[in-house]
Amino acid sequence: MELYQIRYFLSICEYGSFSRAAEACDVTQPALTAAIKKLETEIGSALFYREGKRLVLTELGSRMRPHLEQALGETQRAEALVRNFHLLRQAPLRVGSMPTIGAVRLAQLFAHFRAVEPGVELSVHENGLNSLLKQLEANELDLAIVAPPRAMGDMFRSEPLYSERYVVAFAPGHPFEALEQVTLADCSGKDYVDRLACELRDTVAGVCQQRGVELYAAFRSDREDWVQSMVMAGLGFAFMPQYSVTLQGLLTRPLVDPPVERSVIAAEVRGRQRSPVAKLFFDTLHAYAWPETLQVAQRMAAMAQG
Repeated sequence: MELYQIRYFLSICEYGSFSRAAEACDVTQPALTAAIKKLETEIGSALFYREGKRLVLTELGSRMRPHLEQALGETQRAEALVRNFHLLRQAPLRVGSMPTIGAVRLAQLFAHFRAVEPGVELSVHENGLNSLLKQLEANELDLAIVAPPRAMGDMFRSEPLYSERYVVAFAPGHPFEALEQVTLADCSGKDYVDRLACELRDTVAGVCQQRGVELYAAFRSDREDWVQSMVMAGLGFAFMPQYSVTLQGLLTRPLVDPPVERSVIAAEVRGRQRSPVAKLFFDTLHAYAWPETLQVAQRMAAMAQG
């Protein structure tokens, strides 16, 4: 029994005639009739009989029909899977990310997505917020994972991912180690490492000025890895989003009075049709359960560093 014979058989079941079934299958009527006669010869029994102008299933044909419908359905699903697989491999998912977004936390999401959709290729491009939005507008990215300090305007729509508080990061032995939480007043006069890429940097600096909090920047960098390394080397503390702290051994305390928090979102161009891979990603994202604690991210970072 061949697949084309199954298609012809089910088409006759649907339309009740050789001529209409042949038209639906885009073959000549003699070719379709010959294929069905050959099938009946192979199984040794008739599948149809005439009742007036209409072809009606025999008892054997009636019993075979649901099994052949299931077989054809499975075949079509397999063919669709193959088409989608090749389509996905031809068009990788292009994701942009701000350098201040915690890579360990995103890596967990991407690993989950890869497990759910193993045929998808993924590329991640790191850039600042304004550059990422320009890349989105130019259709160079499918989406961008960002933490904008203010609304991005009507051109973009967003999917919320998670919120995270800011913490104070410091090396073991720092005076903050004796505290359960840190206020801005506690930071006054102490050396700190300035994160130039921080999207809330101006906000925090403005609050410090209003409250008379004096900070001395012992080191400045727009690279998160350098900031954490210099903090670990004892050059001072740093204000950091909790899921961005990845360096093994670095200690943190919640920043309070005032508490600072940011929202991380997935941004895309409003009204632009999602690519097949982007649609799969957002479908996976909606069902994804984000790990709740900072310790999970730190444990993964420790494992990655051996």
